[in-house]
Amino acid sequence: MMTPLRFQELYEGDWAELQALLDALTTSSLTSTRRGRASGARAAALYRQACEHLALARARSYPAYLVDPLEELTSRAHQLIYQQREFGLGRLRRLINVDFPSAVRNHRAYVAVAAATFLLPTILVGLLVYSRPEMILSVVDSDTASQFEQMYSPDADSIGRTREARTDWTMFGYYIRNNVGVAFQCFAGGLFAGLGTLFFLAYNGAFGGALAGYLTGRGLSSTFYSFVATHSAFELTAIVLAGAAGLRLGHALLSPGRLTRRQSLVQASRESMVLIYGVTGMLLVAAGIEAFWSSATWIAPAVKYGVAAVCWLAVLGYLTLQGRHAG
Repeated sequence: MMTPLRFQELYEGDWAELQALLDALTTSSLTSTRRGRASGARAAALYRQACEHLALARARSYPAYLVDPLEELTSRAHQLIYQQREFGLGRLRRLINVDFPSAVRNHRAYVAVAAATFLLPTILVGLLVYSRPEMILSVVDSDTASQFEQMYSPDADSIGRTREARTDWTMFGYYIRNNVGVAFQCFAGGLFAGLGTLFFLAYNGAFGGALAGYLTGRGLSSTFYSFVATHSAFELTAIVLAGAAGLRLGHALLSPGRLTRRQSLVQASRESMVLIYGVTGMLLVAAGIEAFWSSATWIAPAVKYGVAAVCWLAVLGYLTLQGRHAG
């Protein structure tokens, strides 16, 4: 294992450069110029690297003379780069093009756990209800099951619309409220040592699987799957990412390392908020697609499946590739 002294020798040049850039950005009035933007981009890259160094130093229990200055450096860099650096459209472009997909990759372990917790109940409960349709009554009552059949009937004027909603705009608002509520549960559940997050991920996965299994068994698979295929690329991915952010909070509480639990939670909240910003945007896109595209009966299922394939490839490609080479 690398010794603390060797670790310091390897990276102290980068830390010194970051410190110098932060000093320059703090005192300079040229932050809006090309040179200032280049310095800010370099500082952001060094900040992300310093965060990795800090995590490594904590994991290896390096002495305080290494960890404490790194904590101070990364905290200062975060405040300057992400709170004072840039606002408006430029900040939004940076969030979309670099920060959000990079945060997803940095949290990939949490994303993997969240995805497994969500998908396994979806598949298992879906197969169970498909083979034994009466099991749907363990999830919803008979009136709700009947309403689902009406919502996804080929004869419906608008697929997936509830009885109370008369327009697509009403459903748009309903989807936003419902999806944001689910995502918030998955995120905030992390405050209960991550157990709340695991519960809500598994519960929503099981509910979706039960609905899919039941409607498939009732012969409504064509209507149902053509409805969910497109917007699910954004909606289901966003729910999993909200769960990943919640698991990050839970891990911070269970394993604070050298920090107090409060300090660890504050740091985890800062890191995971970038995920939540992205999740919010994805849920807005999902609600729009669900209300105005997925529900449309005049669009052939084959067309919806084609567009859905493009959306899934775009989302997965964006999260895995976008922003990898940003400075």
